Amino acid sequence: MADQRSAGRLVTIFGGPGFVGRYATRELASRGWRIRAASRRPDLAGHLQPMGAVGQIHPVQANLRYPESVARAVAGSDAAIIAVGILAPSGRQSFEALHVDGPRAVARAAREAGIARLIHISAIGADEDSSAKYARTKARGEAAVLEEFPDAIILRPSIIFGAEDEFFNRFAAMARIAPFLPLIGGGRTRFQPIYVGDLGKAIANAVEGAGKPGTIYELGGPDVLSFRQLLDRTKEWSGHNVGYLSMPFWLAKLQALLTWPLPNSIRPLTLDQVRMLQKDNVVSEAARTEGRTLEALGVAAPHAAASIVPGYLERFKHRGQFAHYRS
Repeated sequence: MADQRSAGRLVTIFGGPGFVGRYATRELASRGWRIRAASRRPDLAGHLQPMGAVGQIHPVQANLRYPESVARAVAGSDAAIIAVGILAPSGRQSFEALHVDGPRAVARAAREAGIARLIHISAIGADEDSSAKYARTKARGEAAVLEEFPDAIILRPSIIFGAEDEFFNRFAAMARIAPFLPLIGGGRTRFQPIYVGDLGKAIANAVEGAGKPGTIYELGGPDVLSFRQLLDRTKEWSGHNVGYLSMPFWLAKLQALLTWPLPNSIRPLTLDQVRMLQKDNVVSEAARTEGRTLEALGVAAPHAAASIVPGYLERFKHRGQFAHYRS
């Protein structure tokens, strides 16, 4: 049942039709919020409509590269969420445009519109001194948001999993057609995977008052797993027990450079992603000590990957959802 305290209130979600945005949309709609889902292509946001009542979710056109469209999207809203991000640049959709300039434009428009709550989705690993442009621009984007809107809440999730994710699905697809998976840097990099549904709940809680304004939260799930452990589980859950090709970081970077002309959708990893693999992606000790974690945002029992991922990787098995039946 929708929370009557939230019924009728309006939130603008930039990137509403995207991976994280759709789960924030579903959670907030269930609480009675009206949703303005802002994206470059609102005509492709039809999948959001069944998440709410008739007229509750309204896709609108907004492009982070055009501040006037951002201002129109936030006008009259009670809260705003920035859930836009890319793993690899493409054309005018650059790291600079979407991770720095775009969030700054939203934060400025939100402040000028008198919006009470602004939530910005960043990433664990955001660091202005990182060798990866993704991490550098994420850090600069956080700084830009807080400069324009000092009371904004920044959420830094670790690797995010869910039915539409780009980690488990990508490596399961590779395991289905390739004789091996790349084991980069010995597979020792550690991650703390967070379920996108739990992230959506944390976002909604922050919109409704959870969290301290002007604070950066680091969000991870219940398990800390190495890159190799994640690949082991991907193979198990997708039913493809392929081998590994051990690749030191320098070789993985060379491969990324050689595959640069290929579309990002079919490249194993980009150079930036290899660089990100050189550093653990887990909730810091400082965040745990200071209470800047998922639990502080009201999500006390997050889902483990083992309880979610096998269900959507079943389609990669030799007989899909019928793989567990005896012939």
